[in-house]
Amino acid sequence: MSTTTVTGLQQELQNKIDNKTKPVGSLGRLEEIAARVGVIQQSLQPHISNPHIIVFAGDHGIAATGLVNPYPQAVTAQMVLNFINGGAAINVFCSQHNIQLCVVDAGVIADFDPTHYTGIENVATGKIIHAKMGYGTRNYLQEKAMTNEEVNNSIEKGKEIVSAIHAAGCNCIGFGEMGIGNSSAAALIMSAITKLPIERCVGKGTGTNKKQFITKIETLESVYDMHIKTMAQPLSAIDILASFGGFEIAMMTGAYLEAAKRKMIIVVDGFISTAALLVAQAIDRSILENCFFAHTSDEQGHEGMLYYLQAKPLLNLSMRLGEGTGAALAIPLIQSAVNFLNEMASFESAAVSNKD
Repeated sequence: MSTTTVTGLQQELQNKIDNKTKPVGSLGRLEEIAARVGVIQQSLQPHISNPHIIVFAGDHGIAATGLVNPYPQAVTAQMVLNFINGGAAINVFCSQHNIQLCVVDAGVIADFDPTHYTGIENVATGKIIHAKMGYGTRNYLQEKAMTNEEVNNSIEKGKEIVSAIHAAGCNCIGFGEMGIGNSSAAALIMSAITKLPIERCVGKGTGTNKKQFITKIETLESVYDMHIKTMAQPLSAIDILASFGGFEIAMMTGAYLEAAKRKMIIVVDGFISTAALLVAQAIDRSILENCFFAHTSDEQGHEGMLYYLQAKPLLNLSMRLGEGTGAALAIPLIQSAVNFLNEMASFESAAVSNKD
């Protein structure tokens, strides 16, 4: 679509917003959100249909060492079961706001009961989408976490999952994650892409005390030196994922790419989800046109990511849980913006006098 056409639509949307029965600009950022959704959907009557949160779960080889994670690796599988049993924060928020939740086994070190699994063609709540790329990644202290083939296969699987959900009528999607050790992977990805030093990218993660935090930084600096500083040339986005990503992060990268391709509204969650976006936008910069950033995570490094992406988050609640919880809280704001655009009376229809 030409720039002229987009500009014309933007003007029409702005005129529609300004003619609602309110002072101009009085709905603040909701007006900006409504206009952006209209542009993404190329419509003066945009809509949010069947919103979804996909939680990608995977384990990381580094977590077996305990150097970067106080919680045991087994928690990943335990939390996946908690998701499908409805006991996690993301379940509560999705249920409250009528958001469909999908849980994906991207690479958990566990075999779940076969009755818990479903295929990509069936994204029903209460089941785990079987997309396992392997039983966790390799320990990146010793070798690359994944092969490039595993990364590419994970990206393609993420695309397939989003394609199936889009076919089910979803046009608004957010991504969450579960994986003990994945905040370390996210920090390494952030440092590799933004060129910020590791110490500015590493956060405490889940339950880390001061001593563990120091060990975590030292460990990740060693990993960075091994995978980045010894290379003769800069790593590609795929190489970065292969070096220290996770199956869930790579799958999420593909999900972002497919959602943007299908012109879906993308709601970006916190630290790990934004790390996957860093990789996705390195592959296709235009993806950012479809993204709304849900919140500013309380995890150190997220503000640096947001600054790098020139993002303006919708919320700041000092959250750092992951799971897609920030996205689940932001989707209702986007729905409210679309609803006022479509349902609120204009000065003319309501026979209310405008200031002019």
